[in-house]
Amino acid sequence: MNAEVRRLLRELEEQGRAHDAREPEHSRKVLNLEPETAEIVSMLARGSRAKRVLEIGTSNGYSTIWLADAVAPALGTVISIDRSAEKQKMARENLSRAGLLERVDLRCGDATELVTTLPGPFDFVFFDADRIDAHKQLMLLLPKLAPSAFLVADNALSHPTEIAAYLAMVGNLEHMQHALIRVGKGLSVALTAPPIS
Repeated sequence: MNAEVRRLLRELEEQGRAHDAREPEHSRKVLNLEPETAEIVSMLARGSRAKRVLEIGTSNGYSTIWLADAVAPALGTVISIDRSAEKQKMARENLSRAGLLERVDLRCGDATELVTTLPGPFDFVFFDADRIDAHKQLMLLLPKLAPSAFLVADNALSHPTEIAAYLAMVGNLEHMQHALIRVGKGLSVALTAPPIS
């Protein structure tokens, strides 16, 4: 990641914290990832050489920049979904500033509905929006995953009740490794891989 993109991310971190502190309405907060969490998500995407990434929860594009930068060396792309047109407008502007807009396909609407229309295969999926319905989205995505794919979800420790159904599903899937990383609000990391025959 070049210094210019790093500077932009630090600017968005500061703006996000200030915005969320004064915004009383939860749905209008940007709720950016903690920088340490974003760094881990980025390393997983880059290290796995992900090329087809799905992000559920664009917000202002902070995490989308991390993902797009991570997949750029492999000429990968990110499809990012958010229900807020206002937030996706901010994301488009921030991705453009980062020089990464060409790596991202922004989709606006209900994630569970939009997921049914996406062809896949995806080798990296990042859940960072509707924790309660994340398990429904995962169920729809299972046939659309690459043979080896990362499934990453934020808020695994901060909102345990809301994300419980997702965590239970990930933990019970065959041929799946799963771990909870105690960083930020808690990061669920799962890797699906076929058995070695």
